[in-house]
Amino acid sequence: MAAVLVLAVGGLIYFLAVDLFPYHSVNDDEGVYLYQAAMLLDGTVFLRPGEIPWEAVRPWFFVVDEAGGEIRMYGKYSPVAPAIFAVGRLLGDWNLALPLVASGTAAGVYALGTAAFDRRVGLLSIPALAGAPLFFLTSATFLSYAPATLLNVAFAVAYVRAARRGSVRWGAAAGVGIGLAFFCRPYTAVLFALPFIGHTLISLAVGWRRWGWEAPFRGVLTRALAIALPGVAFVGVTLGYNALVTGDPLVFPYAAFAPNDGIGFGTREILNYERDYTPELAADVTRRVTEYFFTEWVAAGPLGTALAAVGVVAAAWRERAVLQGLRARTPSLRFDPSAGMSEGEVAGVLFAIVPSVFLGEAYFWGTHNGLRNGLIDLLGPFYHFDALIPVAVFTAAGALFLVRGAGSVLRELTTRRRARLLVLVGLVVSAPVVASAEIAAVERPLDANELRTENLASTYEPFEDRSFDDAVVFTPDPYGDWQAHPFQYLRSDPGFDGDVVYATDGGPERDLAVLAATNRTPYRFTYRGTWTGAVTPVNPDVQRLRVLDGESVKAETQVGVPAQATSASIRVETPDGYARYSVPDAARSNGTVSIDWVIGPETARASNLRFEGGSSEADGDAEEGGSVASGVPLAADRAEVDLVVTFVGVGGSSVTYRQEATVAADGDGIRVVWPPETRVCRLTAECGYEGTWVGPEGNYVAGVSVETDARVTPRGSSEG
Repeated sequence: MAAVLVLAVGGLIYFLAVDLFPYHSVNDDEGVYLYQAAMLLDGTVFLRPGEIPWEAVRPWFFVVDEAGGEIRMYGKYSPVAPAIFAVGRLLGDWNLALPLVASGTAAGVYALGTAAFDRRVGLLSIPALAGAPLFFLTSATFLSYAPATLLNVAFAVAYVRAARRGSVRWGAAAGVGIGLAFFCRPYTAVLFALPFIGHTLISLAVGWRRWGWEAPFRGVLTRALAIALPGVAFVGVTLGYNALVTGDPLVFPYAAFAPNDGIGFGTREILNYERDYTPELAADVTRRVTEYFFTEWVAAGPLGTALAAVGVVAAAWRERAVLQGLRARTPSLRFDPSAGMSEGEVAGVLFAIVPSVFLGEAYFWGTHNGLRNGLIDLLGPFYHFDALIPVAVFTAAGALFLVRGAGSVLRELTTRRRARLLVLVGLVVSAPVVASAEIAAVERPLDANELRTENLASTYEPFEDRSFDDAVVFTPDPYGDWQAHPFQYLRSDPGFDGDVVYATDGGPERDLAVLAATNRTPYRFTYRGTWTGAVTPVNPDVQRLRVLDGESVKAETQVGVPAQATSASIRVETPDGYARYSVPDAARSNGTVSIDWVIGPETARASNLRFEGGSSEADGDAEEGGSVASGVPLAADRAEVDLVVTFVGVGGSSVTYRQEATVAADGDGIRVVWPPETRVCRLTAECGYEGTWVGPEGNYVAGVSVETDARVTPRGSSEG
């Protein structure tokens, strides 16, 4: 039965991974772990961009390091969770790693529930764990919290077996488990291990006081050393990894990325967010997250918490004889470290995990940051993931305590058969109550994540039926120069040698350097709308780009006249100035305006419109009424040339078309990335992605349309 439940947990997590999170969650740390997993499969812990500008391909949460004149990048996280995720890739599907982790944790909870109470509690602990929204949502993502908990649970199970059997081998297994957990998430592992460390120290102290250096004490000490030595060895491995990537064994990669992002009070900072983390703020955050955890993120919400409280009472009630014996100094009831770990000891250590986690995490400002940026609202208080283990066990114990208690009372009032029947009826009647409580707990986070998945599906729709071959795709930068943030579904191969390389769209010089370094077919991924972390949808597009190379590039852009427009003005802009043109009636036809513009190695101009004036850094203000050949200088080797068409309507309303072409000029020719980025802006001449042109399906003003084409004048041609 336990095996069936464990497999069911794995099936649930796999279903959620592929159905609820097919594009991952909005926590872009998933992309970091998957990048690092792919790097491990390639046999490296560094990304080396080579000639590609690192600013364009630096993944989210990666540290840039220049070693020996070479740029290399490494992730801010430990490689343990990525190594676990890599197992899924070796099995043919990244997602397979997630149910393996969840199933392993469920099996460990069964073992701990059985050790602390009995097999029935162990069995019921599995659904009590799996029903927690924090467990099944976080376990379905490529984040390190679930893998770290798996290692912690493996340590706990091995520790209990080592104590009960006096086994050095199980002790060594426990040491390996907690050592790996420390390598994975050091602070998390320490908080989880503290109750077990306390149990070990008490066992050693009592054993020494009672037996001195006699055999019983030596057995306890040997077991403790068997746990400690592998644990310490993995601490050494952790420090060695630090030395490898950061150059200092005491500097963890996350500290190299953000030195003030760690435990402790005072100024805490990561990227552009800074906060003075005070004990008062820590207390408030801990109060909020504790309430949040026990009312919304455990199985059945407040009902599950109430059952867990009953389970704690049940465990204490069961140990009342031991407590009375200790008070009376009854020898047979004294704590005996050599006799194996009793059920009460296991339950006590599990219970101690809860305050250890919640009080310990109060010393870390990450929970405050998670509440601030909304990630905890979607995936739960993931820093407190370990606390689910004792809560699940005590929830199961509380439920069974009530059922058994009711059965015992009924058996005193009626026959055993009727008592069983009444208990069964009670379970049937209470089932809808429990189901309603569970639905209430899971409904909000599921709906919130489903909404974001729907919007992510819309965002990545242009990639669904498209395959790339030796391509470079420029991606938007709503959060700055970070790859896979926010578009973590789009990731390059670690060697930047796969079918596609993703590069963050930047300035002309960097974009052209990317094209030169990769020598790949270029594409541009863009969207219309405001990026809101997938709270609202955007209209995406993937455009095939060309690099036009010649003596000059002659382009024709035809734009639609917006409804109620009364006048129009046109500008050609470069970093060195602008040229302004009038729009004669002859340029208008069928509700459109056509602009012929020419980009050469020295100037950019409109060729079919009357020059009205302009300015340049070199010549100052140009005279009004010049010839139609007048334009604006293009002095930079790499620059952006913009065509700006502005229509003004009644009351001052305006619609502006802006086309931005990336240009590289040399002495006798020009290279232009085509087509240009096109944006349509209302009431302003400059707009961001909310104005990007993605075709006629965009939500534009009536009459708006864009068509553009270009041809190249070959180098050495006499054509003017």
